[in-house]
Amino acid sequence: MTGKDGHHQLARTRLDGIAARALTRYDLPAGSTAALLNLSENAIYRIDAPDGRRWALRIHREGYQSRLAIASELAWAIDLRQTGVATTPRPLAGKDGELIQDFPGRDGAGVRHAVLFAWETGAEPGIGDDLTGSFQALGEIAARMHVHARQWRRPPWFTRFTWDFDAALGDDKPHWGRWRDGVGLDRAGERLFQRTVDVIGRRLAAYGMGSDRFGLIHSDLRLANLLIDGAEVKVIDFDDCGFSWYMYDAATPVSFHEHEPQVPELIECWKAGYRRVLPLSRADEAEIPTFVMLRRLLLVAWIASHFEAEYPRSLGAGYTAGSLPLCEDYLRRFA
Repeated sequence: MTGKDGHHQLARTRLDGIAARALTRYDLPAGSTAALLNLSENAIYRIDAPDGRRWALRIHREGYQSRLAIASELAWAIDLRQTGVATTPRPLAGKDGELIQDFPGRDGAGVRHAVLFAWETGAEPGIGDDLTGSFQALGEIAARMHVHARQWRRPPWFTRFTWDFDAALGDDKPHWGRWRDGVGLDRAGERLFQRTVDVIGRRLAAYGMGSDRFGLIHSDLRLANLLIDGAEVKVIDFDDCGFSWYMYDAATPVSFHEHEPQVPELIECWKAGYRRVLPLSRADEAEIPTFVMLRRLLLVAWIASHFEAEYPRSLGAGYTAGSLPLCEDYLRRFA
């Protein structure tokens, strides 16, 4: 009987095998190698050529995004780059001309999709860095992306997740699992979370999902999905882009750090950058804390449903416990 560690090893062995096979699908220099950089929702490999050139290979998690959804993501990101709205990763076609490469399992089932991207220079920012300028730039980029999303003529086959209240915090098949399954969550904590979820639901119902507030967004602008290259902020990893509230993009940059004392200042910087492109209504600004709280509870669920990966395990019960005082503060302000 294969135990949990055995399953992890089998999965890693299969991913390494796909990465090795992918090297033959692209016009890469002889002797190129693949090294795992990150394993979370997807597996990211760095491809190194003997002459020093690099690429990034993304192997998609099985069963999360369909081939058509991946093609939709790439279509938006490509247009954002080509129109100068944002610097996004540039996908590269394989020898067959396809941006998406398919790798069926040995039995013909369990297809894994993969995409190769040109390497983007820059460094992932850290929460301890001086991020005031970067958050202003990010707010401006988010606003430009929102303008683009409203005007862009999407392909007729375009399909992406909808990140509404039910898909995030509902009990009926939320995309990232149930917040009730939070690691280390006890009954008292569950009651507090439930009160918070109820208030979030009421406020978002009142805020509404009109076209001026709800549309196509990145939806995962956390620090790990940004690259700082001099004065430029680059946006990567559109794997979770979909339809949600525009102001949700104000909350995701502080993901996993919502409790840090610098967060209010960073959000103010984001808003200042956003206003360079689009106005923010009082209602928009008033609900940003609601989206921060929604995101926090959504990440509690994500950690529980991805506990096999190293980063979610490193957060574990501590992230759940750290969410309790944030709920109490939110309820004092908005309940």
